[in-house]
Amino acid sequence: MKNWYREDWLFRIEVVQVGKRNKPEECRIGFEPGDTFECRYGTPAGFCPTSFLKIFPALEVVRCNGDLRNLGGRGPHEITFTCPEGVVLFRVTGEQTGGVPLG
Repeated sequence: MKNWYREDWLFRIEVVQVGKRNKPEECRIGFEPGDTFECRYGTPAGFCPTSFLKIFPALEVVRCNGDLRNLGGRGPHEITFTCPEGVVLFRVTGEQTGGVPLG
């Protein structure tokens, strides 16, 4: 695979809480508080695919210079969300990195 475009946003997804007891056994994937993932466009390795489906629209909002506060976020590039099963609470933050086309 050849990357022909340098993405201008880096996203960090952090596990904030897992279930009521913060135990990995409460999550089907086994996430634990403090687990962190980074991505630019694609799904991060080892990340829950159903959770990524839920978060992807928020990443697109940031990429289009939108403000996540309009969706209940804590800042223009930060939001928390619960996985589709209602077990894991994630914090997502975006950082602009100044991408330019490659090649």
